[in-house]
Amino acid sequence: MASRQFVRSLATASAAAVKPPVQLFGLDGTYATALFTAAAKDSSVDKTYSSIEKLNNAIKEDKKLGSILSNPSLSFDSRKQVISTVVSTLKLEPIVLNLLTVLSENNRLELFPSIAKQFSILNSAYNGVVEATIVSAKPLDSKTLSRLQKAIASSKFVGTGKSLKISNEVDPAILGGLIVEVSGNSVDLSVSSKVTKLNKVLTESI
Repeated sequence: MASRQFVRSLATASAAAVKPPVQLFGLDGTYATALFTAAAKDSSVDKTYSSIEKLNNAIKEDKKLGSILSNPSLSFDSRKQVISTVVSTLKLEPIVLNLLTVLSENNRLELFPSIAKQFSILNSAYNGVVEATIVSAKPLDSKTLSRLQKAIASSKFVGTGKSLKISNEVDPAILGGLIVEVSGNSVDLSVSSKVTKLNKVLTESI
């Protein structure tokens, strides 16, 4: 529903459907895909990505801005005013203003950071780059990352003629092991996941 509404709000003169380079899942993936589709129709994927990154970095740097945008109790008029100020100050693309407006109307502005992450995946794939995120409990050394890059690059998730961009995110909550995310696909090899499964088995057997 959100995707259809967003696509309608960003509709251009072109009626041809634009197929995204990778399939994403979840509500953030739905919004990101709709944004990409609209931007591709308007031949503004690169400019849209630039605006998305600009706003995402601003939210990371200014915790107050992130708190305001994610505040569900903020009135519609207040959210509208904040959006207008942010778009004007950062000189964001009109298509990003439309995205923020739709998110505001649905009281889902807190989704923006995850939408930005998903749009980054689409933008990279659009430019022939496959993004992979390795989540670990502690930072991985360069030797381990190099081995993982080789393994992922030769997998079915990275097609011929494409380059791989790998990044390491640290999340102590996974306890150990790894979570590998490639182009919207996720393989959970974390210790926390194994503990959760074990607890479920033990609970069901009691």
